[in-house]
Amino acid sequence: MGEMSSIEALPEPANLKKLMKAQAALSIILCEEEWLRYHSFEPAWSDHIAMAKIDNGAGDHLFILFAPHGTILKGFDHESELSPYANDEQAIAPGIYEAVPSALLQLLDDEAIERDDATFCIWRENSDAAWQKGNVEASEHVDGSAFLLGAIHQTAEDYVDFANSYFEQEIPVQQVSEIYEGQAITAEMIHILNPERKIEEVMKELESLGIVAD
Repeated sequence: MGEMSSIEALPEPANLKKLMKAQAALSIILCEEEWLRYHSFEPAWSDHIAMAKIDNGAGDHLFILFAPHGTILKGFDHESELSPYANDEQAIAPGIYEAVPSALLQLLDDEAIERDDATFCIWRENSDAAWQKGNVEASEHVDGSAFLLGAIHQTAEDYVDFANSYFEQEIPVQQVSEIYEGQAITAEMIHILNPERKIEEVMKELESLGIVAD
């Protein structure tokens, strides 16, 4: 058996949502400046729709929209040869959006989602047994999906490896594990993870994520 591709390794939508929320909570705790946060989450992005975003600050991003009828991921790797900016027409590569069900595709119509900046699209309707991906003749290493889906850290240990290098400090695994497990976030946990953060500010932001904090 070869290794699973990034799309095959993607968790079910409900678990993906929990993961994105946990990483957004950790971003709030570890990083005071909102614009520097790698992972963010908005539980009420629009009517019945939650949005998660990964933004590495270097021009690459991944939006994930969770709707009652399904989930859609739109990624943009600015160095990919599929980038609209890499061709003269500045057009989206054919195949990225063609097979996406219209009810999911229209979720990308919001200006903030930058629909035309896309190097891959992945989706899953509630009735689908697996994630689907736009039919583009490019590997996951060319379209940026391996790189950006790799920023969805599926275990606490993976997140800690990322955070240690991103924040250039040792992040304790225990508290990260507790947040990944969905435990209520306490003032003590916040203090251990980031002694410099004001607890009240963090609690207020966590509340806006719909996260229960003690």
